[in-house]
Amino acid sequence: MRAQDNMASLPDTVGLSIVVPVYRGAATVGTLVAALSALRPAGGIEIVLVNDGSPDNSGEVCRQLAAEATVPLTYVEHARNFGEHNAVMSGLRVARGSYVITMDDDLQNPPEEVLKLYDHARLGGFDVVYTRYAVKEHEGWRNLGSRFANWIADLLIDKPRGLYLSSFRCMSALVVREVTRYAGPYPYIDGLIMQVTQRIDSIEVRHLKRVEGRSNYTLRRLVRLWLNLATNFSLLPVRLAVFAGIAMGVLGVIAALFVIVEAMMGETPSGWASTMTVTLLLSGVQFLILGVLGEYVGRSFLSANGTPQGVVREVVRARPSAMDARLEDAA
Repeated sequence: MRAQDNMASLPDTVGLSIVVPVYRGAATVGTLVAALSALRPAGGIEIVLVNDGSPDNSGEVCRQLAAEATVPLTYVEHARNFGEHNAVMSGLRVARGSYVITMDDDLQNPPEEVLKLYDHARLGGFDVVYTRYAVKEHEGWRNLGSRFANWIADLLIDKPRGLYLSSFRCMSALVVREVTRYAGPYPYIDGLIMQVTQRIDSIEVRHLKRVEGRSNYTLRRLVRLWLNLATNFSLLPVRLAVFAGIAMGVLGVIAALFVIVEAMMGETPSGWASTMTVTLLLSGVQFLILGVLGEYVGRSFLSANGTPQGVVREVVRARPSAMDARLEDAA
């Protein structure tokens, strides 16, 4: 029997699936898979690797890991880069675990913390458990960006106050099933989670320094992530734009009354400076409102036009050779 095959002979579910989006992770994903394969969680383990159009040789490394797998491993290859949350969604759709943990491929989350996270969710009866860090070993700008994203999430989505939204999280099969119903091109997994459940907890884990390369999150990617959060899961930006328009309208009425009173008293308006100030201020607010509305309309158009959330080129399901040997003996 081959090491790469469909998994019809394996149980339909396992205790824990671990979904890892892979992007420029050729140097670290092998170490991560080896460490995860040594874990023995209750109910068994499965690893899902999603190559999100990585420009390095991550695909070759993942195929080799599938060929040499000692635990059930599924390799999913995207046709191009769609983004981390899109890659995680593709991984969630093939995961078979009663619980699913998502984690990055950069080894900043120690693999041994996986069992701690899994047991806390399983034994505590939580639908979702996030991780938080006493010390984050990211670059300063990245930590600032994370704090800003969490502050925005506090404003825009129905999440418990103070909950840190980490990509190292554990979800029950119930949550995974509901989250993966979303088919739009701009998924934001934490926003989807908050729409499904409030049975959420968090635990503190260690966060290590990056051992290879640098963060794949650029300022551009972070801005896109904030836009996904703001425009896909909340109407607050539109409402703020409405309030801004109302406020500027009221200000304009007050300014007009002031000009009329000055004219009736025989005095002339202050002139060019005040006129230009008001004009530029009103124009700026108008363009801001048009930009917010345009973002919503554009995203609605792309969703209605069938823009894909992710295009899967190939799925390789690997089962360990030891299990193949037992199946051959049974036959």
